[in-house]
Amino acid sequence: MIKIDLHLHSIHSDGTCTVDEIVDGAASRGVSVLALTDHDTTEGIDAFARACERRSIRHISGIELSSKWAYTAHILGYRFLRIDPLKEALNTVIEQRNDRNRIICEKLRELGIDIKIEEAEKEAGGQVIGRPHIASVLLKKGVVSDMPSAFSKYLAKGAPAYVARGGYSPFECVRIIKEAGGLPVLAHPSLTKLGADELEEFLEELKAHGLWGLECISSHCSSEEALTYLGIAAKHSLFPTAGSDFHGKRRESVKMGVQVSETFLPWARLGVSL
Repeated sequence: MIKIDLHLHSIHSDGTCTVDEIVDGAASRGVSVLALTDHDTTEGIDAFARACERRSIRHISGIELSSKWAYTAHILGYRFLRIDPLKEALNTVIEQRNDRNRIICEKLRELGIDIKIEEAEKEAGGQVIGRPHIASVLLKKGVVSDMPSAFSKYLAKGAPAYVARGGYSPFECVRIIKEAGGLPVLAHPSLTKLGADELEEFLEELKAHGLWGLECISSHCSSEEALTYLGIAAKHSLFPTAGSDFHGKRRESVKMGVQVSETFLPWARLGVSL
């Protein structure tokens, strides 16, 4: 058995740890294969690779694309062979994300809350800005008592400052990852809120566009759900993956590392030699 983690977020998106802190933490927990999967950015990949090599940890390039769909359907991508097509697509996503953040701040000001986009930018530390950074500003200003309240009162779907995400459909996300020579995987299927039959139909649609795998084991599902997803992956000839969806202090209860068998994945296809 080995410990792996193929779903990690750093300060380059909405995590609170640097790539060095992630790798050092993973090493202390005995994790031997890692993938950095920041939202809609590849900015941390090179530094992550260097940190992993310093600690003699096997690493895989990764990303998590946040798609625009009727339900939550994020697409993980692994082992890019061509980075330029991916970066071109991400430029569009970043522009749309910036527009969304600006409109969210405008809505909050209309609600009587003194907030500027520059404050969210400062909170993000020069990295990709997301709703968690705006939520952090609301918390620091005393507008809310905790992060969940920032979302439920202002930023979640149906709340007064919510703005729908722009971007690509999950099918387009699969295509973008494939064009970059990568392996697309549906992340945390439990967050889609689809029943088993609906999920299987969705997976078949995604597979027709090139889906490679399904994240079967994560912090978002129980052991029973993980077994269900492993069965669904096998039924639809999708490779199972596993990751914590670690965000540092934003999800303090989530720890790095998932224990799997050494034959859990075709490691050579992911560029890893065990």
